Amino acid sequence: QVQLVESGGGLVQAGGSLRLSCAASTRTFNNYDMGWFRQAPGKEREFVAALSRFDGNAYYADSVKGRFTISRDNAKNTIHLQMNSLKSEDTAIYYCNAADSTGVDYWGQGTQVTVSS
Repeated sequence: QVQLVESGGGLVQAGGSLRLSCAASTRTFNNYDMGWFRQAPGKEREFVAALSRFDGNAYYADSVKGRFTISRDNAKNTIHLQMNSLKSEDTAIYYCNAADSTGVDYWGQGTQVTVSS
């Protein structure tokens, strides 16, 4: 199992930046695909970005391509989401996700990101 703790959310003006972090408590961090999802009020949770544990390739939702960057620090069991050029539609609770090789998903408690227009 793995426990995930997000940090770095907050209130920012449109056009601004935020950096989210997710710390994973596990001895086998390298065995997990890591990613970010978000859920806006009244909407379903949606994929934002992910990093493959196999080749390190990054994948992004079309809505955040070119603005968000996901990164991984295996030495610190941490992933980050650098969010630039934020828009009001990016307002949501952001959740860290870890997926193991059996397809089991683990979730953090979420961190609120609010973008004011």
